[in-house]
Amino acid sequence: MGNCLSYGNGCCMCILRCPAFGPRVSVSQKAGVTDIMGKRKDGAWGAFSGSGKLEKGSLSEEIQQLLNEKGVAVIPLPAKDVSKEKLNLKVCQQYALDEYAENIVLLDTGYAKIMTPFFPLEKLREVPGLENARYADPYAGGKGNSIRYLSVAERDDYMKVSGIENLLCGGEKSGLFVGHTEAITTGSLAGYNGARYLKGLKPMELPRQLATGDLISYANERLKTQEGLMTRYTFAGAEYFERMKERNLYSTDAEEITGRVERVGLTGIYNEKII
Repeated sequence: MGNCLSYGNGCCMCILRCPAFGPRVSVSQKAGVTDIMGKRKDGAWGAFSGSGKLEKGSLSEEIQQLLNEKGVAVIPLPAKDVSKEKLNLKVCQQYALDEYAENIVLLDTGYAKIMTPFFPLEKLREVPGLENARYADPYAGGKGNSIRYLSVAERDDYMKVSGIENLLCGGEKSGLFVGHTEAITTGSLAGYNGARYLKGLKPMELPRQLATGDLISYANERLKTQEGLMTRYTFAGAEYFERMKERNLYSTDAEEITGRVERVGLTGIYNEKII
């Protein structure tokens, strides 16, 4: 709980359950290397997780119906409850838009995902339709959220942790990444190269002609700058999305993407049986 006490609003009883199971542990740091800490725009360490979960059944029938039918509900906030400062606290910079401060944005994920790091429960229950709202995660989502990006490993573009021969990493451990797609991208390469290491084979690096390879290399380079420590990297928006468009890496054409992979000779590479 020390991280959230030091860099957040204290323990908010998130899914990590530190009071029950103990705090997060850095394998890389325990192995003797020094991890990197991300920063917020104001220079503070780490970042708040950018959303919470409400019990859908605690919301009004009208909002539940909206979520079930459209998957999203946008509820305007009175001016007195708008807090744009929170936009700079959150991990997901692609959602750091005024609209996310001026409205309660709910997404249907089975629960009702509330797109803000935290929102005081007494204020939330003043919003029409949310009079009985209950947080499912974090339980104390009215006061805070989990703090992330305090333990990023230095690594190369093979996803190997610098200074440790047999440790690879992916996801937020490997950079200031946001999102499951980024976790899949980095984790797949780390797992593949882990298998190659066990067989004594040379590791693979994804080329920058592919968005996946460019993301891995670019995010690593940016970690070496102060500005880069305050930036988050995702295919979904913000700085890296703009870079994808500038470098003609962004596409929704499956055939075009397939062609790129073929041209660099990596078609079906993860289907290769190594062990």
